[in-house]
Amino acid sequence: MLGLKERAVTMRYVWSVIEETETNTLLNLNDADLLKQLLNQLESKNLLSGEQIGAMGAYISSRVPLIRDLAHSRMICNL
Repeated sequence: MLGLKERAVTMRYVWSVIEETETNTLLNLNDADLLKQLLNQLESKNLLSGEQIGAMGAYISSRVPLIRDLAHSRMICNL
């Protein structure tokens, strides 16, 4: 089990990947493909262990509506 500091760092990595992902990708992929895309990006950066990436699947899946809301806000701000 990860300690508090490790969990905070992991969350920071996850949200930085989400922020780096193109807005259209976040808005246009279906939930399953969006989850795969984000997990693949995390895996390709080699910042987290396989176990951590696996654990982030459930976390990201539960945050898809929030991710889409943030992407929509980003899109509106960039108009």
